[in-house]
Amino acid sequence: MLNRIFIQNFALIDQLEINLQRGLQVITGETGAGKSIILGALRLIMGERADLKNFADLEAKSIVEAEFKISNNLQTFFTENDLDFDENTIIRREILPSGKSRAFVNDVPVTLDILQQLAEKLVDIHSQFETSNLFSEAYQFKIVDGLSENKNLIESYQNDFSQYQKLKKELEKLKNQLSEGNKESDYKQFLLDELQSANLENVNFELLQSQISLAENKGVISELLAQIFARTDQDEVGVFDSLYDIKNKLNKIAELSLQFSEINQRFEENYIELKDTLFQLQNEAENIETNHEDLLALQEQNDKINSLFLKHKVSEIEELIKIKDELSAEQSSFSDLETKISSLEKQIAELENSLEKQTKVLTKNRQQSIPLFKEKIESLLQQLGLEKAKVEVELTSTKDFVQFGKEKIQLLFQANSGFPLKPIQTAISGGERSRVMLAVKKIMAENSELPTLILDEIDTGVSGRIADEIGKVMQEMAENMQLIVITHLAQVAAKGNNNYKVKKSDIEGKTQTQIVSLNQEEKLTEIAQLLSGSKITDAAILQAKELMSI
Repeated sequence: MLNRIFIQNFALIDQLEINLQRGLQVITGETGAGKSIILGALRLIMGERADLKNFADLEAKSIVEAEFKISNNLQTFFTENDLDFDENTIIRREILPSGKSRAFVNDVPVTLDILQQLAEKLVDIHSQFETSNLFSEAYQFKIVDGLSENKNLIESYQNDFSQYQKLKKELEKLKNQLSEGNKESDYKQFLLDELQSANLENVNFELLQSQISLAENKGVISELLAQIFARTDQDEVGVFDSLYDIKNKLNKIAELSLQFSEINQRFEENYIELKDTLFQLQNEAENIETNHEDLLALQEQNDKINSLFLKHKVSEIEELIKIKDELSAEQSSFSDLETKISSLEKQIAELENSLEKQTKVLTKNRQQSIPLFKEKIESLLQQLGLEKAKVEVELTSTKDFVQFGKEKIQLLFQANSGFPLKPIQTAISGGERSRVMLAVKKIMAENSELPTLILDEIDTGVSGRIADEIGKVMQEMAENMQLIVITHLAQVAAKGNNNYKVKKSDIEGKTQTQIVSLNQEEKLTEIAQLLSGSKITDAAILQAKELMSI
């Protein structure tokens, strides 16, 4: 229940505070007095965006504060959002001159999203300009589901449906990637196979070039080696015989003079090294045994490597290996893509099964509640002067899952007998809208835990007996909730448990909006004024007393 409203520096309001009670709370006032300003301030509490043009003083912050008496049912919400629970909870919005907005719940800063979630559980504001909600599919489902046992189920279904849509979107994205990938996959796999078959990690390209050169020049190399061996191994005049003789003579010189000892040692070492080199050369000569087939195999491998260099526009084996690894990763990712698609398809199938079960229950509950809705609303419309009005709710199955199940809804209406029912948006007149919406609000209020409902001039366009009946309906609604009504109808104002008047006053040369609580005498005067205008007549006083039953 909304206990208190405090507004500071908002439009024509310098500072305003009003305490509200349970039951039917009626607010009246002349057109332009500022009733809509108060509602605009309350919408800030509902989490709506602030507008700097509503500031009375652009150099001071604007404050809107509302105190609610809340039930223990909201303790879970407070706990989940790290808020301090208090039966008398204060919601405050502060709008700074810079345009920055801050929101608080029991002095704990909150986001607008959390503020909106909380406010939706506390109060509903409905103005005469929002009767078009009645035409929306979402609102029509809300009406019917409110009478059925679908409240928790529809929340569960919509959570699953949201996940279902998300997964379907992701699946479509992956399938598009797969489709695009398929166009190049075969060619990339061919490139990968080609690189893998080259066994690049085991290729020493420089050694390969050397082996080919050896095989191609085997004859020349063998001839030159033969000449070397002939020169080194020739008896008496061979290189090694001469060097051996030199070594022996130098050894004797070193024995005679230590001055030649170091040179002798160096010559001895070089002699041994040269002898080892020649021995190794002889071994290499013996291993030159390549045949034509070996040469062809080496040339084929070399041609393959050079072809890969040319194809991939690189010049190093390491670069080819890098390209091979990248192609391998791409193909592996491509394979992972198929695995992900398969997993997503399985999740979607499971969700579809769950959604199908939920839609069947939703439809069954709706079909059971529709006759009750029809009975209630037609009875209320008769009370509100639409004696011939007929209402039907048409459910049409859909092939695919949609936001509210697997069906569409259409509210059909006809105010006159003898005419076919039509979709309400085409069949209802301006004068009928407010009465139908009031009837709907009453039905919804009976099945809602919402503690406070604010109706802003929902009774526009009616008078006389119908206005009195509207007042009675509002009285009935207020028995189980706090109903705040902004009205120009005397018949409605007369039925208020508490009445308030919004008025404009000039204070220190500045026009300001104020709201005051009316006592019984002031209430009588206000109702008489609603009946007769600015000049209150005796007849208006008598009629006001009759309306107030005094």
